Amino acid sequence: MKKYFITGLVILLPVTITIIVLGFVTNFLTQPFVGFVSHFLGHLNIINTGFLFLTPEQLLRYGSQFLILIVLFVVTVTLGIITRWFFINSLIRISDKILHRIPVVNTVYKTTQEIIKTIFVSDKNSFKQVVMVPFPKPGNYMIGLIAREAPEACSEKMNEELISVLIPTTPNPTTGFLVMYKKEELIFLDMKPEDAIKFIVSCGVIIPGSYSLKTVKTNFF
Repeated sequence: MKKYFITGLVILLPVTITIIVLGFVTNFLTQPFVGFVSHFLGHLNIINTGFLFLTPEQLLRYGSQFLILIVLFVVTVTLGIITRWFFINSLIRISDKILHRIPVVNTVYKTTQEIIKTIFVSDKNSFKQVVMVPFPKPGNYMIGLIAREAPEACSEKMNEELISVLIPTTPNPTTGFLVMYKKEELIFLDMKPEDAIKFIVSCGVIIPGSYSLKTVKTNFF
């Protein structure tokens, strides 16, 4: 009999303690609001009858506590999201200031930051126009992406406007050559930049659709 009693105690005791603790926490969290919520729900006449062994008053109280717990959970999660968002943004701002103050590192960081903003944030047409250019020698052609106008110092030396063209390498288009061309040397393609990148990355295996060459002036400039 003693063994059976201990076995039953081992099973019941954790469950009983869990219920008591949960009940205490629930009452502790909902006690300041349960009166107001119960009064509000009572005016709505949502609960008029009991359920099983629970009276309408008990149902109203337990329903109010359940509703309060849901609201507290939503408020807590929302507060956590807002706090985390502000914390991450503050951390990014602090890191940005630190990187801008470190010698040598700040030069690389600023340059990279400007490139990323130009490509992904700026409304300018950088890397939006695909061209075919003579490279590495006349008679051979490679696909390139127009970056921007060449620096004024370079154009002035040639007494002619030069265009900076990025020529990505295959199969890694993140490296390549930055070559300056005269405008008349460029063959403008009716091709999307993403299609050009796919062609380069696949080493020419993925061929874009049939595109027409445009040697006339485009609306890029």
